[in-house]
Amino acid sequence: MRRGSFFWGSILVLIGLIYLLDTMGVFRNLNINIWSLIWPIILIAFGLWMLFGTVLRGSTKTEHVNISLEGASSARLRLVHGAGRLRINAGAGPGDLVEGDFGGGLESKTRREGDNLDVTMRMPDQFYPWIWGSGSLLDWTFGLNCDIPLSLDIKTGASETSIDLTDLQVKDLKLQTGASSTTVTLPVKAGYTRVDIESGVASTNIRLPSGVAARISAHGGLSSINVDTTRFPRQGDLYQSSDYDSASNKVEVKIQTGVGSIDIR
Repeated sequence: MRRGSFFWGSILVLIGLIYLLDTMGVFRNLNINIWSLIWPIILIAFGLWMLFGTVLRGSTKTEHVNISLEGASSARLRLVHGAGRLRINAGAGPGDLVEGDFGGGLESKTRREGDNLDVTMRMPDQFYPWIWGSGSLLDWTFGLNCDIPLSLDIKTGASETSIDLTDLQVKDLKLQTGASSTTVTLPVKAGYTRVDIESGVASTNIRLPSGVAARISAHGGLSSINVDTTRFPRQGDLYQSSDYDSASNKVEVKIQTGVGSIDIR
C-alpha cells in the first residue's frame, strides 16, 4: 500500500461519516456547521498521524541480510530503492553475493540460470506512515562479491546514493534515479565496463580511478556538465582518453539528465 493512501482514505471516510450524520440531522440538532469543522479535523488527523509515527518509529527495523551466491560464477542484480540513503561497495563474503543492513527490511528473489545468479532486491510492500520525515529509517548499506563478474540494474527515487565499484568486477551498470544526489566510483580492474545513467532532478558525480580509460557521452536539459578534459579530451560530442582503444581497463559512460549537474573526473 502506498504511504499516503491509507491516510487520505481515512480522511475521506471520516468526512463521509460526518456528512452522513449531517444528512441524518444529527448536527442540526446541535446547531453545528459541519463545513467549518472539515479543515480542523484534517489538521488534527494529520497531527495524530505524525504523532503515531513518532511513537512507533522504532518498529521499522534494520535487517542484516546475506544472499548466497549459490555457487554461481556470475550474477545480475536488479535493485529498487526509494527514499533514504543507499551505500554499495565491495565486502560480501566469498560465499555470498550480497551482505549488509537494510532499513525497512528487504524483499529479494533469486533465480539460478546456468552459472548465473539473477537477483531482484526491493523494499517490502509495507506501510510505514512514520517514515515520511525519517529517511534514515530506509538506509541500505551493503557489500557485493568482488570475485565474480556483475551486472547491476539500479533504480532509486529521492535518495542520497554512493556506489563504490572500485574493487568489483562490474561489466554493466544501469542506473535510473530521480531527485537525488549520486556518486559513482567505477571499477579499477574490471576490463571493459559499460555505464548507462538516466537522472531527473539530480546531482551526479562520476569518479574514475587512475589508470582507467574512458569514453564519455553526457547530455542534459537544464544541467551543467563538467568533465576533466585533461584526462578525457573532448572529441566532437564525446570525451575520450587518448589511450582508450588500447587500454586494458576502460569504461564507456553514457549519461542523460534533466535538471541538475554532472561532474566526471
